[in-house]
Amino acid sequence: MRISEKYLKSAYGFLLACACLPLSVLAIESPSLRPLDGIAAIVNEDIITVNELNTQVQTIKALIREQGTPPPPEDILRRQVLENEIRKQLQLQIARNTGIIVNDNMLDETINNIASSNNKTVREFRQLVEQQGLDFAAYREDIRSQQIIAILHNRDINSRVTVTDQEISNFIATQSAQGDIDDEFELGHILISVPEAASADNIAKAKQKAQDVIKQLKQGAEFNQLAIKISDGQQALQGGNLGWRKAGQLPTLFASEVVHMKVGDISDSIRSPSGFHVIKLLNKRAGKKHIITQTKARHILLKPNELATKIDVIARLRQLKSRIEGGDSFEELAKSHSEDRGSAIRGGDLGWINPGDMVPQFEQAMDQLKANQISEPFQTQFGWHIAQVIERRQQDQSDEFSRNQARNTLRQRKIEEQLESWLRQRRDEAYVEYKLKL
Repeated sequence: MRISEKYLKSAYGFLLACACLPLSVLAIESPSLRPLDGIAAIVNEDIITVNELNTQVQTIKALIREQGTPPPPEDILRRQVLENEIRKQLQLQIARNTGIIVNDNMLDETINNIASSNNKTVREFRQLVEQQGLDFAAYREDIRSQQIIAILHNRDINSRVTVTDQEISNFIATQSAQGDIDDEFELGHILISVPEAASADNIAKAKQKAQDVIKQLKQGAEFNQLAIKISDGQQALQGGNLGWRKAGQLPTLFASEVVHMKVGDISDSIRSPSGFHVIKLLNKRAGKKHIITQTKARHILLKPNELATKIDVIARLRQLKSRIEGGDSFEELAKSHSEDRGSAIRGGDLGWINPGDMVPQFEQAMDQLKANQISEPFQTQFGWHIAQVIERRQQDQSDEFSRNQARNTLRQRKIEEQLESWLRQRRDEAYVEYKLKL
């Protein structure tokens, strides 16, 4: 079975790929079955053991096969996986040294979320893990590590990212000028990294390596296999696939290139502070239009109090409903009776309402009404209401919706770019000693 991807959108929404792998490929060995260990690498004051490396290699190898891609040669895969483990260890060190912890209660809640996503109790989920010959304690600790890294990212990167209104306006204008802002692109990505303060010779070698990659791709090499073998990007072990994104959700460097590419096209090398990038447009599709139904409605709100019980309030609302249906003005009755003073001065008018704007009880009652129909009294956390739908309309991406989408897109783009730079800097500053010949 596969651990549900719904978990990625749960309370933390952050676990890395290992949290959604099939249990059959989460190759976490029981400690009692492990052979004598050795050291694969020293990372500052910590070590990565050979067993830890072997476990991750087997996990990634199984995942690659599941994706339908032949694994690269063993030595290349081990090198890529070891670099991943080094970056992971560095982040855990920073978190530990700055006081970030995930206690057992937090971890238990996360495990419970994973189990629930798979329609299992925690006990059933543990049994499922152990039935596959996996060590549940090791699985828990891997989840704990991913939680810690996510908290670190949120503190040092995500929380510091801001998006201004001017950036949003510029983004919308630029996207509109380049074509349909709803179009989506699937990209492959290969990064040939360049360390900070690299010499001119190192930069030239990296550029030449990127040119060699482009040549191999144009001669028919499989992009995903080449990415797994040589890319330094975060998605290298996923074949360099960045997934489906709108142009605005792509790294800034790529967006201007992608809109002019055809499916199958391979870019020239693209220089950034991180190194040289090669991208391939794997696929393109027209994005979904965001058509929403807006409702123009009004209401009258009454609240029970010391002088008026719930029964009294419901009776008064029914009397008001009968008067409106008999010809009295909803607007005038709302002005004189409604206890929602904000809307009462407008005759109860709530304006145009988007899905999700109102509390669920109000929205449910409103959605059941036809135009000009008045509801029976219904309750929300604010009191008791009667509501009337005046009109409905279909709206294609209101300005507010577009701006919210743009804000989220720009924020995510900045987070990804800053994370890449942050990881590269941490890696360049670290003391790393390899103990294995790779």
